[in-house]
Amino acid sequence: MTAAPTAETSDTRDARHEAGRSLRRVVARSAHAEWSPAASRRDPIAVLEAQAATRVPELVPIRYGRMAESPFAFFRGAAAIMAMDLATTPVTGLSVQACGDAHAGNFGKFATPERNVVFDVNDFDETLPGPWEWDVKRLCASLYIVARGHGFPSAQCEEVVAAAARSYRERLLESTALRTLDLWYDRIHVKEVIAHFPPRYQGLVRRDIKRARRKDHRRAIAKLTQTVHGDVMFLEDPPLVVHITATEHDLDDVASMEASYRLSLTNDRRNLFDRFHVVDVARKVVGVGSVGTRCWIALLEGPEHPAGDRLVLQIKQAEASVLEPYVGPSLLGHHGLRVVAGQRLTQAASDVFLGWCETPRTGAQYYVRQLWDVKGQSDLTKMDFGQLSFYGALCGLALARGHARTGDAVQIAGYLGPTDKFDRAVTAFSARYALTNEQDHARLLEAIASGRVAAQLGV
Repeated sequence: MTAAPTAETSDTRDARHEAGRSLRRVVARSAHAEWSPAASRRDPIAVLEAQAATRVPELVPIRYGRMAESPFAFFRGAAAIMAMDLATTPVTGLSVQACGDAHAGNFGKFATPERNVVFDVNDFDETLPGPWEWDVKRLCASLYIVARGHGFPSAQCEEVVAAAARSYRERLLESTALRTLDLWYDRIHVKEVIAHFPPRYQGLVRRDIKRARRKDHRRAIAKLTQTVHGDVMFLEDPPLVVHITATEHDLDDVASMEASYRLSLTNDRRNLFDRFHVVDVARKVVGVGSVGTRCWIALLEGPEHPAGDRLVLQIKQAEASVLEPYVGPSLLGHHGLRVVAGQRLTQAASDVFLGWCETPRTGAQYYVRQLWDVKGQSDLTKMDFGQLSFYGALCGLALARGHARTGDAVQIAGYLGPTDKFDRAVTAFSARYALTNEQDHARLLEAIASGRVAAQLGV
């Protein structure tokens, strides 16, 4: 990252930096190590059950089954539980456009509109303005949980987390030297991703990038569709992919969603979208925490072309962010718009088809994007200690870049300072929270065994 002087006066910047530094007297950096569940802490299974109340009933057991697989799988689906817990921890009061679910599995590679591949945060279902500390702690706790799942000794688990925290802190400091436009255009290109890792891991990184490049709209068509009597349609794969029925989501609603979505696009992208037409729609189960929310995939065809001219859009329900009970509701008035706006603010580049819509019949709100537009996520469960450490640090870089774009990087950097005091504190927090997460995972297993919740395993 190339530093450059800003137009802001040094006196003003110094004042902001000092304002951040003075926050240490209000919230000591060491205070971020604090975590223990209060006796009055709400039952975590009840939190999940409350979420299930608004979801598709027959899909909820899949969510529980996926969360039961491991402590990290549980953590992935437990954003609402951790938001509840983070709301009891110390914060400086400095706000950013928070991801809301910044665990290590929600970072990855994707293509920009210019077809360059970059690395960034890639999940914004829970995005909302909120404390920067919450994103950092969710990322760091996830890394500790993954490392612990590998069976690494505590010292190595701590090293993985400390690398991510240090990377976040140092990149935040570097961001303060950038001009506003330089910061806005800053992105982590794949060449930087490869160079970030030592030579012994670069072959694995290149392999992952190659796989990501292959996971594009053509791959989605090849994997998810079939031709029947000359017509292309989605393959049925119950319960993960099923065609819509009149009782769930009739074709009139699909048409109304299409019209609503079209209006969310800019004129140039609306012109592009108008060259396609919807030929099939199905419901698709995605993710872990999202399972049970309504998620549709739409197959679109463009003008006739010898090789086919098709793409798949994902239409995913957007509900209130898990942060909302603790930071207040979004001011945008539409949760699909909330997701899109948060993504555009935070990400270095976003999908050209990114938009939002709703259904007049039910009032359900959605955001829309391509299902796959070059998509690559590294398998955290297969990383050794060194690779996980470097990968966690890469996530820290991306998170800091997003926070610097949407918050006051100078104040946050002033608070964090040049030493590792915050790094050590968030590492201690992560170790403590990993134990709480394991206990919560065990409670889910007990709830499944007792019949309190029904789980569909292995789906």
